[in-house]
Amino acid sequence: MNIKEKATILHYHRHREETFEKGSTRALGWKNDHSQQVRYEMLVDIGDLNGCSVLDPGCGYGDFLSYLDERFNQVDYTGLDLVPEFLEEAAHQYAKRKNCRFYLGDFSRIALPRVDYVLASGAFGYKTEDLTYVVRCIDRFYRTAEKGIAFNMLEREKFPDHPLLTGHRRDEVMAFCNTICPRVECIDGYLEDDFTVFMHKS
Repeated sequence: MNIKEKATILHYHRHREETFEKGSTRALGWKNDHSQQVRYEMLVDIGDLNGCSVLDPGCGYGDFLSYLDERFNQVDYTGLDLVPEFLEEAAHQYAKRKNCRFYLGDFSRIALPRVDYVLASGAFGYKTEDLTYVVRCIDRFYRTAEKGIAFNMLEREKFPDHPLLTGHRRDEVMAFCNTICPRVECIDGYLEDDFTVFMHKS
């Protein structure tokens, strides 16, 4: 993802923060709270996350951390995002929460921490001219995870054309994932235009 594309993403979310309530799912670009929650439900089905370390690339306001804390015990959480305003809000909201940290950066480039799971919701939704971007990021996530990764994507055939967001071809994504992981699953049917991929290391 190049500098211009990153700047477009920053502009998009800053505009949404001005249009919608800061800290809301609408400011993040989600349609509503329901779609965000349903995606989280799919991601955590990858395994038992009690006592595990989790990396949340594209973490936004850290909403996924609240979801994890409601369902699992002693999750060690790391959130990573490009948008400083998101991280400021997240750091404020979770200031008293132990074993939790937020970093500003591009997850396709910076060094990633070793964790049990990488769980990415909406991380691959933005358009880019880099045709290798998605597969490189999936490979990076897979290499830094000890137990596995889960991510969701908009489905190309079902998602309408959008100036900033994009869908992906499920068969192409699965074909790549199967080249680097012996156990890959795909879940769909939970939302009209979305699918989730699990890549298990054991």
